[in-house]
Amino acid sequence: MVRRRTPSELERLRRRIARLDGQSIDELYGLEPVWEPGTAPPGLAPEEFIAVRCPYCGERLETRVDLTADEPCYIEDCEVCCRPIEFHIERDDAGGVVALQVRRLD
Repeated sequence: MVRRRTPSELERLRRRIARLDGQSIDELYGLEPVWEPGTAPPGLAPEEFIAVRCPYCGERLETRVDLTADEPCYIEDCEVCCRPIEFHIERDDAGGVVALQVRRLD
């Protein structure tokens, strides 16, 4: 008589993990992919660093503009005076940055 070995819980888990693809992993952890490499239009980087002047203290700072985000504006604190700066992004049809405006919040 041949006994059939039943897979242990660990073996079942290993098999299940081995079958996971990117979408299954995102669903498992409740993630929503924002940007996947290779999905951007050709020649468009996922981010761009742009130098601006703080509207409060006048210091020059470099900010990272996330080109994968859909929001046309965001708020970031000045690295020098720690005051909140509102950034407005203007984009072209391909999604590239045309202009970046900075404004005070007061």
